[in-house]
Amino acid sequence: MKFGKRLKQQIQDSLPEWRDKFLSYKELKKLVKLISAAPTRRRNESSLEYGKAESDFVYLLDIEIDKFNGFFMEQEEEFVIRHENLKQKIKRVVDLWGPNGINPSEENYKEEMEKIRKAIVDFHGEMVLLVNYSNINYTGLAKILKKYDKRTGGLLRLPFIQKVLVQPFYTTDIISNLVKECESIIDTVFPADHQEEAERAKEAIVVAGEGIFRNTVKALITMQEIRKGSSTESPFSLPPLSLPDSDLIQSIQLNAAVPIL
Repeated sequence: MKFGKRLKQQIQDSLPEWRDKFLSYKELKKLVKLISAAPTRRRNESSLEYGKAESDFVYLLDIEIDKFNGFFMEQEEEFVIRHENLKQKIKRVVDLWGPNGINPSEENYKEEMEKIRKAIVDFHGEMVLLVNYSNINYTGLAKILKKYDKRTGGLLRLPFIQKVLVQPFYTTDIISNLVKECESIIDTVFPADHQEEAERAKEAIVVAGEGIFRNTVKALITMQEIRKGSSTESPFSLPPLSLPDSDLIQSIQLNAAVPIL
C-alpha cells in the first residue's frame, strides 16, 4: 500500500478529535510537484525565485512540526495525569472495599475494579495510538522530503530530519514507559488466565466497532507494516519501538527500524 493511502486510512481509523492533527501529506505532495514542474534551466537562471520556493516549502513543514508538537505534548501531559488518577482510584477502591479495606465488600470491589480495568485498557489503547501518531507523521515527513530532493535536486532531507529528531513529537519514551506501567498494573491488579484474556479481546473487537481496541489493533498492524523490508539503520530510520510483550501485542513484532525507501 502506498504511504498516502496508508495515512488516509490511519486518519479515518483515528479518534475523531485527532483527525486534523496529522501530516498534510497530500497538500505537501502537490506543492513538491509544482516546485519541480519549473524547467531545470529556468530554475538555474532564477536561483532567487527557486530559493524562495524552497523557503516557502520549509516554512510549511515547520508549521506541520509545530502542529505535531503541540498536539503530542498536550496528549502526553493529559496521559501522565490520567495515569496518576487511575492509580489513585485503584488505591481508593482497595482501601475501601478490598479484603483488608475499611468496609470490605466483594461485590462493590469487583464492580468498581472492572470499571477501572476497562478504563486502563482504553487508556492503554490511546497511548499506543499516540505512539503510532508519532511514527506515521515522522515517516510522512521523511517521505515527502525524499520526494522533494529527488524531484528538485535539493538537499533538504538530511538537515531537516536531523532537526526533526530532537522534536517533542518524535520522542515517545514517556508514553512507552506509561504503556509498560499500565500493563504492569493489569498483570498485578487484574491477573487473568491467558485464554480468558484472548476471549475478551475477541469480544472487544466485535463490540467496540469503531472503538479504541479496534483502532489500537490497526495501529499496531500499521507500525508492523511500515517496519517491513530492510532493517538497516540510517539517518532516516525510526528507533525500535519500546512496547511491552503483552497479551495485546505479543504476536506483533515491532523491533526493526523503519526504512524510508
